[in-house]
Amino acid sequence: MSNLNLKVEARRATLTLTRPELRNAFNDEVIAELTQAFTELGAREDVRVIVLAAEGPAFCAGADLNWMRRMADYDRAQNLADAARLAEMLRVIHHCPQPVIARVQGDVYAGGMGLVACCDIALSADCAHYCLSETRLGLLPATISPYVIRAMGPRAAQRYCLSAERFDAAEALRIGFVHEVVAADRLDERVDAVAQALVNASPAAVRACKRLLQDVVQREIDAALIAQTVEAIADIRASTEGREGVQSFLQKRQPAWLA
Repeated sequence: MSNLNLKVEARRATLTLTRPELRNAFNDEVIAELTQAFTELGAREDVRVIVLAAEGPAFCAGADLNWMRRMADYDRAQNLADAARLAEMLRVIHHCPQPVIARVQGDVYAGGMGLVACCDIALSADCAHYCLSETRLGLLPATISPYVIRAMGPRAAQRYCLSAERFDAAEALRIGFVHEVVAADRLDERVDAVAQALVNASPAAVRACKRLLQDVVQREIDAALIAQTVEAIADIRASTEGREGVQSFLQKRQPAWLA
C-alpha cells in the first residue's frame, strides 16, 4: 500500500495515512487501498481494535486536488461510478467488525469528515479544525451525510453542512462529533488507553455490541426491536465467551480472552 502504513501489534492494528505533503487527501487509489485494508483487517481474528491515524498537520483534507481536476471532466456515469467507490469505502469502515478509533491529530475537511464519522470512537487533538466545506465549492456532502448526521446529530449537521463554516475541536466535542479532546502531546496516551480498554473486553461481545448499536440507532422502540434486543442478550449469555465472562467475574479471575 503506497499511501498507507499498517502496523499490527498486541491485538491492535494501526492504519496510518502517509500523504502529509497532500494533507492526506484521498483519490481513487487511496480509496481502493483503504477499502482493501479494512476488508482484510475485518477478517483477522488477531485484531481486536483498529486505529485510523495520519501523518503531518492534517488528518484528511478530503479530495485530492488532482483527483478533483480529473472529476471535473467526468460525465454522469463516471461520476456515479466514482461516488459509488467512495460510498463503498465508507460502508466498509463503518461496518468493520472491530471497533475503529480515529486518532485526529490535525485538520479534517470535507470527505475527511466522513472518515472520522465512520469510526466508532473519535479522539482529537485540541489544535484540530473541522469543516464540511462542500457547499462552498458548489457540491454536496452527499456520500458522507449518513455517517456525519449520525455522528453530530441532525441539528448540528443542518448548520455545518449548509454553511461550510470551519469549527474547532472544542465545538466538535460540544456537538458530539468527537468523543474527547486533549492536548496534542497527550493524544497517543489517550488513544492507547481507549484501545487497550477495547482489547481487554470480550472480542465476541464487542463485535456483537457494535452490530447491535448500528441496528438499534434511530429505530422506533416497538415490539420487533424489543424482541431483537431480547434475542441478542440471550444469544451472548449462552455463548462461550458470555459464559466465560460471567464465570471469571464470579470466580474473581481474568477471562480467557486476556490470556
